[in-house]
Amino acid sequence: MAPFRELDREASLRLLARHQVGRLAYAFRDIVDVEPIAYVWDVDTLFLRTGPGLKLDVLRRNPWVAFEVDEIRGLFDWESVVVRGTVYFLRAAGSEFDRATYQRGITALRRIEPRFGTGSDPLGDRTMLFRIHVESITGRAAG
Repeated sequence: MAPFRELDREASLRLLARHQVGRLAYAFRDIVDVEPIAYVWDVDTLFLRTGPGLKLDVLRRNPWVAFEVDEIRGLFDWESVVVRGTVYFLRAAGSEFDRATYQRGITALRRIEPRFGTGSDPLGDRTMLFRIHVESITGRAAG
């Protein structure tokens, strides 16, 4: 039997910072969905972007989500982090906080795709920025 252990907060944050793709879990009524999505961990916030579609509609109605990132080296050698929180959509206009958070999100996302938000953006249809306000982070590992 593989020994399982909890990851402390620092180890969990390091795992989030090492990766750029995770899975976003969300629910509406009796349907739960999980989708891969690119992200950036920036100090204390997950920044993500998406385009029009069902996910966006659901998140506007039910903003509570879970987000998971795994680092799997083998069946009994892995680490996994789950972030639970609330989705907030970012706006370029609005309060000073809204504008600053929007700019922080753009800056963070450009670390993984420098063309983000430009005419040569390979995912130019994904213009809706959002962040996950972290309510809890839990990490587990095997091996």
